[in-house]
Amino acid sequence: MEGLLYGRLPAGAAEELGAQVSFLPNVSRQPQGSEEARAFVNAFLKRSMPKMKDEAIQDMLTRKAVVLEHYSKKKKKGKRKKTKGFTAKQRRELRLFEIEPEQRRYAIFLPLHELWKQYIRDLCYGLKPDAQPQMVQGKLLKADLHGAIVTVIKSKCPSYVGITGIILQEMKHVFKIITKEDKLKVVPKLNNVFSLEIDGFISYIYGSKFQLRASERSAKKFKLKGTIDL
Repeated sequence: MEGLLYGRLPAGAAEELGAQVSFLPNVSRQPQGSEEARAFVNAFLKRSMPKMKDEAIQDMLTRKAVVLEHYSKKKKKGKRKKTKGFTAKQRRELRLFEIEPEQRRYAIFLPLHELWKQYIRDLCYGLKPDAQPQMVQGKLLKADLHGAIVTVIKSKCPSYVGITGIILQEMKHVFKIITKEDKLKVVPKLNNVFSLEIDGFISYIYGSKFQLRASERSAKKFKLKGTIDL
């Protein structure tokens, strides 16, 4: 091992190496003896592996190949700043979700209803006449209802019964509905039952069991029941 490590280079290799380093300053091409070579290797290894003791370096030379260590500076990970959204109070002050009076017209939102119907047909694989009602009901319960036409058919408050219109906004506890009379109605989900019809399929929504945001319903598992108390 030591003979190979500290031995002289073959003549051809020495000439080739000399040609490659001839352009470098302060590089000597004079032949070195084994003691000079040993001293050079020890000094080089000590500089390359400053954390290792001399005995450990010598042990590595006699037992196995030397793998030079490389110390890289650890990059500090910067903390990501979380973007802060508006608070509920700020949203109310900015009136972000309010519909302007001049925009409260039923005819303006009819194209939205047509888009919603096409969305439901695609979601329910075409809504064919032989489609299973339970499958359609399950899809509708998780679907986005913005643009759907709903009717309040049961309510503990009689004044809500019969309200029909297009859902413009769905919140956790209320529906905002625009009627054919261009009136914006805010109908609570609690204690109300809504009907929803599309292509002959009628679905019933029990608002008391439906108090979720639209974005939360897609992951909710609903149990289909025949009757539910208000």
